[in-house]
Amino acid sequence: MAATVHVVPVCSRRDWQSFHAFPGRIYADDPHWVKPLLLESRALWSPRTPWFEHARAQAFLAWRDQRPVGRISAQVDDLQPLEQGRKIGYFGQFECLDDREIARAMFAQAGRWLSRHGCERVRGPYDLGINQACGLLVEGRDSPPMIMMGHAPAYYQGLIEDAGLAREMDLLAYLLPPDFDPPQAMVRLLERSARRVRLRPMDFSNFKNEISVLRDIFNDAWSANWGFVPLTRAEFKRMGDEMRKILKPAYTCLAEVDGEPAGFLVALPNLNELIRDLDGRLLPTGWARLLWRLARNRASSARVPLMGVRQVYQRGALGAAISFGMIDAVRRALHADGIRRVEVSWILETNRGMNSMIEAMGGQLYKRYRLYGRALT
Repeated sequence: MAATVHVVPVCSRRDWQSFHAFPGRIYADDPHWVKPLLLESRALWSPRTPWFEHARAQAFLAWRDQRPVGRISAQVDDLQPLEQGRKIGYFGQFECLDDREIARAMFAQAGRWLSRHGCERVRGPYDLGINQACGLLVEGRDSPPMIMMGHAPAYYQGLIEDAGLAREMDLLAYLLPPDFDPPQAMVRLLERSARRVRLRPMDFSNFKNEISVLRDIFNDAWSANWGFVPLTRAEFKRMGDEMRKILKPAYTCLAEVDGEPAGFLVALPNLNELIRDLDGRLLPTGWARLLWRLARNRASSARVPLMGVRQVYQRGALGAAISFGMIDAVRRALHADGIRRVEVSWILETNRGMNSMIEAMGGQLYKRYRLYGRALT
């Protein structure tokens, strides 16, 4: 008979070392897993992270026979709107041996923590919120994840569903060749909008103000989307500061309609491709290797993690022209730098307009991430 599973809060420095190290046990034989940078994993949980200005979280480790056998987190975000009058809590950071008893014990402990914080429903996985990496990979395990996207073994789906959680929403990732032939319908649409629409890269000499504009567009563009939680000024600033380290102006596009900001798109070189051999560490030589690779455009892939068009334009021809124009402008710069594969992600499965546009450009759905939820009793 297997020993009892104990799920306990992560508190000590030694606990945190075990928490961050545990995924290596799960993915030791997975050729597609990319070990996250330890610096980034720790920073995610730093109390100085702006997300913690409006949220709380608790990490847990599952132990059996004095060995860690799983990990999970429970989170509450005060900016998460009530849904049908119910407070929603999150789970995340889920990693587990292929053992239902372990998974059930971890979800039970996370659920109790959320209930004590007034939550009536749990949703996830979020890492730690919806504006970070989220969703369980359920299709597309035959290739490594792109920057800020997750990876998971096939059995996780069964463990999560066995714990009583059901599918709530799928998030789609498309692979788009940057040298695609533009659909003529889109080209004509953009030409008809040329008098009103101006496309330009971000002005890095005025980065602070540009980031403020992007945040305003993002929060407006996504506000009606399922699960939306707004990004605060501090969060978007931190995001911008982090992205600026690897971002090129040509990989960005800001759309203006009649002189007013209306949409934006940001593409990032796929950092995961450049850190796969660093074993999660930038010291002592990892920093130099990474900077050398970035400076010489060593990445052959990129991801579009941020894109938005103001709501007022979303359901009309002008919105479609803006979206196509921004994608077309940035993909040319990516192709010129040797990028051969671009991931556009993530996109809600219910966003049929954007999904159809990407497919018309030759994009192929190649990964699917799933968000689960259940009531807390």
